[in-house]
Amino acid sequence: MSDTERNGPGGGVRHLTVDADSSGQRLDNFLTRELKGVPRTRLYRALRKGEIRVNKGRVKADYRLVTGDLVRIPPLRLPAPSDPPRIPRRWSEQLAQRVVYEDGDLLVIDKPSGLAVHGGSGLSFGLIECLRQMRPEDRYLELVHRLDRDTSGLILIARRPAILRELHRQLREDQVDKRYLALVAGAWPRSRRVVEAPLAKNVLQSGERMVRVAKDGRRSITEFAIVERLQGATLLEAKPVTGRTHQIRVHAQHAGFPLCGDDKYSDERTADFCRQIGLKRLFLHAHSLRLALPGVGRLELQSELDQDLETVLKKTRK
Repeated sequence: MSDTERNGPGGGVRHLTVDADSSGQRLDNFLTRELKGVPRTRLYRALRKGEIRVNKGRVKADYRLVTGDLVRIPPLRLPAPSDPPRIPRRWSEQLAQRVVYEDGDLLVIDKPSGLAVHGGSGLSFGLIECLRQMRPEDRYLELVHRLDRDTSGLILIARRPAILRELHRQLREDQVDKRYLALVAGAWPRSRRVVEAPLAKNVLQSGERMVRVAKDGRRSITEFAIVERLQGATLLEAKPVTGRTHQIRVHAQHAGFPLCGDDKYSDERTADFCRQIGLKRLFLHAHSLRLALPGVGRLELQSELDQDLETVLKKTRK
């Protein structure tokens, strides 16, 4: 992205030339990245009023940029800068040791349980904020997908806008194979290989976000396979065909087998079993990823279970 004009002592109108990395991106998403901190409502108002233009003409927020486009950006009031949150040393040290794959386009991290993927909802930082502070030389780092805070395992971070768009396309078209390991109390029926139940988000009065099976929810499908029968439990592999919030957790609950360590969707039987085996976290781990990476080819990555989960499995085997 080249900045070809800047007027005024404090930074006035700018004209940005779209490069190949940003080609194909929606204008509103491009502006959100270039004008960090400016509310989207202000950006949309500037578009409606013609303050923001492309090639000297008015365009809508969903306009797809093309290499060589000239984007006019007026001076928009930014909120007062604040100091970035201080990242605890334990997280930066852990993440430095949990890089599974890295090239010029993509970063893959084995996310630890307990770390949210981004700040917000009372959290001052998450995985992406940690990485941006740890890697200031990386001009662009964006989450490709998400994992729940208490879920561990493989997560993709794009290092270029073009790769983010390509991987989002693959995710939409079910071309990324994501598989999780999950533990449930009891004997999961061998015949229960697919759970298809529509899911809807629900926010409680406390502000906590929950997901439930609902007729008017979004189509949701998860495939389950038994990995190992244990004493009083079953280790499963779960493949989400669709990508809804809390999908694996709610589908397992819907099947009558909430995940062990799930404080949102569990029942008393499962909670008692978790106390017996000493499990103190959600037993859900993103253990494998398969995708096609442009210029690289087929990429297959795996992540072993964290030691605390392995300890629990050893205890249930005994």
